[in-house]
Amino acid sequence: MGHRRKNDKRNPLFLHFLRLVAELRPLFFVAENVPGILASKYASLRRDALKLVSQDYHVVGPLTLCASDYGAATVRSRVFFVGIAKRCGVKLSPKDFSHSASNQKNPVKTAFAGLTPSVRSTWQTEKSSWRRVKESNGKYFVAINRFCESVGDPGAVERFVEKLEVSGFFGTEHRADIIKRFALVPAGKMDKTSKFPRLSWNGLCPTLRAGTDSSRGSYQAVRPIHPDKDRVITPREAARLQGFPDWFQFSPTKWHSFRQIGNSISPLVAEAVLNVIRCKLFSGAS
Repeated sequence: MGHRRKNDKRNPLFLHFLRLVAELRPLFFVAENVPGILASKYASLRRDALKLVSQDYHVVGPLTLCASDYGAATVRSRVFFVGIAKRCGVKLSPKDFSHSASNQKNPVKTAFAGLTPSVRSTWQTEKSSWRRVKESNGKYFVAINRFCESVGDPGAVERFVEKLEVSGFFGTEHRADIIKRFALVPAGKMDKTSKFPRLSWNGLCPTLRAGTDSSRGSYQAVRPIHPDKDRVITPREAARLQGFPDWFQFSPTKWHSFRQIGNSISPLVAEAVLNVIRCKLFSGAS
């Protein structure tokens, strides 16, 4: 991401990941990265990394998967390399993953269903960020809010089940002139000064970014503007766009919440990819 420096000390992490795969020899692996990994200057890095697992794994990739194709309300694209151990006796193909994609696109309006649009700028603490949501019978609400055994903070799950209370509704204090400027931005367009895009109810969210850590200046990533309200979106709204369950807990601070969401894989994409692997491993199909 960013400047994509050829000598960035983080570049070899992809190689080290596959080195660990070669040493630990799991039944399968999934490696995900930003589209920049496909740049020509990283060709040798990709080649050297994949060579580490070529003897023991059938590898499919690079696969460029877009979150909106799997039900998330964002156009986030990421590159995947998926491998299954040859000792399992099965192989994957790119078609396996294209077949798992959804034919239905979920726009911002669907993702935000049931969330309160009236977020106060004074909601700055973790305690004040808990708000009730309205239960929806829509497919999106049902799809993201399924429960997984041993996943999720028990207290957060309990509050969601019993009271439909959800965290992450952090407000943002905008200056009066910024609010006026946001008010002039049409849906689907960008504020020329901040470069913040305003979401469109019937559109998809651009890729949510993570910003930088303290070693790189602690820069806040661009946050989209709400479709109707003259404010940036909350972490919970960002989580909905990414396809996270309402009961899923992020950092109790707004800045770190956005970093976690911006760095994440959409759970809807992760589920689709892992379901392909699960079906292959347990069906025995070649």
